[in-house]
Amino acid sequence: MESTATDWPVQTAAEAATRGGHGTRLRVLFLSRWFPCPPVNGSKIRIFNLLRTLCECHSVVLVSFRGAGDPAPDPRGCGINIDGFHTFVFPEFRPWSAKGLLGFLSPAPRSFFASYSSEMAACIRELVRRDHFDLVIASQIQMAAYHGCFRGLPALLEEVESGLLLGRCSREISLGVKARREMTRRKHARFLRSVLCHFAQCTVVSESERNLLREAVPAFPAVDIVPNAINLGDYPRHESEPRPNTLVFAGSFRYRPNYEAMMWFLNDVFPHIRRQIPDVQLTILGDHGGLLLPSHQGVFQAGHVKDVRPVIGSSTASVVPILSGGGTRLKILESIALGTPVIATGKGAEGLDLEPERHILIADAPETFAAAVVRLLRRPEERQRLAEAAMRQLRAKYDWEVVKYRFLNLVASAASVSRVNQ
Repeated sequence: MESTATDWPVQTAAEAATRGGHGTRLRVLFLSRWFPCPPVNGSKIRIFNLLRTLCECHSVVLVSFRGAGDPAPDPRGCGINIDGFHTFVFPEFRPWSAKGLLGFLSPAPRSFFASYSSEMAACIRELVRRDHFDLVIASQIQMAAYHGCFRGLPALLEEVESGLLLGRCSREISLGVKARREMTRRKHARFLRSVLCHFAQCTVVSESERNLLREAVPAFPAVDIVPNAINLGDYPRHESEPRPNTLVFAGSFRYRPNYEAMMWFLNDVFPHIRRQIPDVQLTILGDHGGLLLPSHQGVFQAGHVKDVRPVIGSSTASVVPILSGGGTRLKILESIALGTPVIATGKGAEGLDLEPERHILIADAPETFAAAVVRLLRRPEERQRLAEAAMRQLRAKYDWEVVKYRFLNLVASAASVSRVNQ
């Protein structure tokens, strides 16, 4: 069973910050694949919460990627009291570019090799040369590739996406595709074994992800769970009645499992729903990435919206038909926080301590998924029951105000390591 935040001694932020004899404040260099402002997807929400918490009791410098053409506003304007930040445009992986093809010869995963930024590496080296940092936090596995830039400093690898990197494919696909994915999985495992030795500790989001990582790298014992969580204060409840027969899906198609989820849902599930509820409507939120979907009456692609909360909060139900990938879905936690019950696949709800039929509805076959959706659309009393039970579980397990002390404990523990293996 996944350990919970209550397994840890409850401490104040100041108490957590001062563990390990470091005084009241640490100097932290935080390396991020995602620029956290605005926090509009799952990765950004997690990083936003981590940074906001760190800055409550430590001095933090952020070095982050951002998307091409995306602004990089001062995080202090978003509520993160940071000391300084540096951003670089993320070099998007182009499989058939010269660097992408050279990646076949690299021991690192091809996408990591092709998107390595020499500009970011130089910035990290210069910051480490002229400043004193007590700890480096590398957020997500791509940032582990920069370990040579902070060699010798205590370091924490935050959120190893074990399910995405190491999970085996269970879907019915061709043998050729399955073989390629298995080769990629093994390359990721080798890469993890080569970089984890440069970190004092690492985190994952669930027990299932920890098991995958320990299977791939059994010699690395310091794997701790810091679950995905949300700050409930950021999610005001929608008090009016939801719009009848409305569904919502939130997720950028630039994350391939989201696109696969919608293709499956629209091709295999949605027609079953429409036969029973002809006026059903589905709103799809998030960057569509130029990818096309099957055309259906009642389906609206809203794209990127400034604030997803009113759309989710006014919907009858949220669908999370994820079939692949890893991690845990912040989109589920957001829906619960806004009072919108969730129907998900087993993969979509993986890693979350949510009980089927009590907190969430789970279905994996098209007909049963459609039946679960129809059931919630037709039974407002059941919708209310699920929403209330899920909110109680969210408050107990996935409120960031509860989880953050676990993270602060790990930061203090990792900073106490004077030197890691070279």
